[in-house]
Formats: sequence, C-alpha cells, structure tokens
Amino acid sequence: MMPTLRTFRPALALLVLILPAAAQKPTQAELIQMAKSKPLAPEFRDAVRASYRPENLAKFGGVTGLGPDFLFVMETESQPTLTIDGKALPLMLRLPGTNLWMAVTVLKTGEAHEFHYMTGAKVLTLPGDIPAYGPDSYPKDGVPEGKVSEKMIHTSKIYPGMTSEYWVYQPPNYDPRVPLPVMVWQDGYVFATRLGVTRLGVVTENLIQQKKLPPMIHVAISPGTVGEKKLRSIEYDTMDGTYARFLREEILPEVEKQWPLRKDAYSRAIAGMSSGAVCAFNVAWREGEQFSRVGSFIGSYTGIGWRYGQPDPKDNIDGGNVFPIRVRKEPRRNIRVWLDDGAEDMEVRDGSWPLMNIQMANGLKMAGYDFRFNFGPGVHSLSSLASVMPEMLAWLWRDYDMAKTSQTYVQDPAEKDKPYFRVKIANR
Repeated sequence: MMPTLRTFRPALALLVLILPAAAQKPTQAELIQMAKSKPLAPEFRDAVRASYRPENLAKFGGVTGLGPDFLFVMETESQPTLTIDGKALPLMLRLPGTNLWMAVTVLKTGEAHEFHYMTGAKVLTLPGDIPAYGPDSYPKDGVPEGKVSEKMIHTSKIYPGMTSEYWVYQPPNYDPRVPLPVMVWQDGYVFATRLGVTRLGVVTENLIQQKKLPPMIHVAISPGTVGEKKLRSIEYDTMDGTYARFLREEILPEVEKQWPLRKDAYSRAIAGMSSGAVCAFNVAWREGEQFSRVGSFIGSYTGIGWRYGQPDPKDNIDGGNVFPIRVRKEPRRNIRVWLDDGAEDMEVRDGSWPLMNIQMANGLKMAGYDFRFNFGPGVHSLSSLASVMPEMLAWLWRDYDMAKTSQTYVQDPAEKDKPYFRVKIANR
C-alpha cells in the first residue's frame, strides 16, 4: 500500500515542521530544554510558534524528540488529555495567553510509541506514533562517515519503459577492490537522507564501529514510473518473480559496475515497509540463492495484489495474504526474518495488517524459521522501523563472517520454548 502524508504524519512531525517565521527557530535540544525549565521562559511560546506549522498544531499537534526526552504540543480551546501507549499523562500545561497546551515526558528509546489526544470522551486526533531514537541512531564523535551517491536513474526492460531512482550507500574507508555484503531497501527515497527518519547511514556507521555489522553496501531503490503512471503496487504487490528478476538482472549488475558486491545469499539482505515489506519477503522466498536475510516492517501480508475470477485464468494472481499459510505448509526456506508491526496498523478491505503479521509470526515459528517478531502499539508508519533500526540490523547480521559464504539458519532454542502469539480484544 502506498504510504500517504496522513499515514506518516507522526514520524514527519518528529522532524519539526518549521515555519519561516520571524521568531528565532530553536534547535530540538534548545526547544526541549526550554520546555523542561521551571518556570517557563516568556520566549518559549514564540519558540513553539516558530517550530511548528499552526495548521498542524490545531489538527495533529506537534512533537519533538531527542533521545528519551519528548515535548508534545496541542492547540485547542479545551484542556486536552495526552495518551501515550494506552496511558494518560498528567494534565497538559497551558501556555499563558494562548490555546497551546504542552507536556514534557520521557519515553523508552529503541521503540515506537503510540499517542493521541482527547478532550473528555471526545477523540481529538487519530492514533499516531513516534520513534524514540537510541544512541546508535545519532552521529557520534570519532565515528567515520560513509557516503550516499547522487540519485541515479535506471530504465528497465523487464518492466518496459519504467524508470526508477536509486541511491547507493558505501561504508567508511571503502575499498572498491573488496566485494562487500549488500542490503536492498524498497521505497529507497526514505533512506537517501542521512538524518532523515530512518537514519540508515548513521546507524550503519555506528554498528560497523562497534563490529556489530560488517562494512556493507546499501542499495535504496524507489518505485518506478512509466510516464505519469506509478508502478509501486505492480512491482511490490504482485506475488510473482518479476521484481526478483528485475533486481537480479538489472539493478544489482548496474550497481556492481561501481560497487563490487558479494554474490552469496549469505551476504545479501532485502528489506522494506508496507507493500515493500511483502515484496522483500517474496523476493527472498523465491530467490534463496540471492537473498537470505529479510527485514519486514508493517508488511502487507494482505490481499492488495490478489486477483482471482478474471476472464482469463492466466490473469489470476496471488496476493501477500497467501504467505501466512505458505510458510506453514511449504518446505522451509533458508532465510532469517525480522518481522515488525503495530497493534494500530490498518484494517481495510484488503485485510488486517496486525492480524496477518501475527499469523506470519506464528507461521514462521511453527515452520522452524530463525525469526524475530517485534509487535508494538504503533500505526502504519515508519516509526518502528526508525526506532529499531540499530537492533534490527545487529540481529539480522549477527554472527556474520566475511570468510563464509553460507550458513544454515536455525530457530533460537529459546523461541521454541515460547508459546504462539495470541490475540485479545482490547478496545471494546
């Protein structure tokens, strides 16, 4: 499913949507420090106004986070209640002479947190979520930086006439004579900015420095277009082998002209979110000789691409909804999977994202896969991916050895002793 601004609004709010206002714009650290001061400085009100768009304050509220410290701001006439992860915070403080209300709190880092506002019994905002970055998601002194290439354009023959934008990240101290492991990311534009929501490059550098990650290449490729037509769903939600062939025959050979890559599946990972996640799983499922590690976030294991009952039977195709059963009943593939979703993810005609991800987790467990299921309170956004990026990368690439070309993944014995994931109705 294509992410929308509304879908990603809580994660985008973290970036502090700024007005080109006359008031001095504070940094995130300055804004939070001002909010924590007692008494509040008179200029704090102007700092808030300079830091958020007024239409967002009234519709969604504003949020700024730095490590565990968070400032939440909402503009409404009546006193709002801020609820985070199902628990109401103490009453919000009104800024004198305004309808602005604020709360400062500490949240656990390394995970996403669901939040919404209410006045009495009235819900002011839909559930949103926000990533709480841990220390490995921030640049550190003494850690050398990698480099993200300029945007490159590829014109496909497998998808006739389709053009795709992609970026390549190379690690610090890169030696082009040494082929490196590679990780392919769908919706690549999300990962092309160093201090964007996901912090992929920063996290990679910190983990390489700590020897929790091998020096590696990231290939971030965006969905393609033919003229004005967007092919994201055609690429990602079609559960056949076309996209896997597109990567194998077109994109990776093009990347290798400048960045030599390891050829073994042991040294290759693929990841994505939403439809990009089920796409990543589908590629690894079909291309076991190409990819053996999968990162799946808010995965669309639903019926977006499901097409049956067509006039011509050859036009009948599966959707991602087949995988929760296929992983149970088909021979086990040699893949390692990080699976990630939130309790407030989508419920639409194509299916239930939370329930299908839980089914995927139970299927992977039942079939003996080496998997990790991270299930939080969040919505359909980038927040969990952003917050768990360090933990996910370290887990997915744990015990990697450059001297090897293969490994048989086995389920953690501790996982075998745990029960299957179960569901309780919690909202009525």
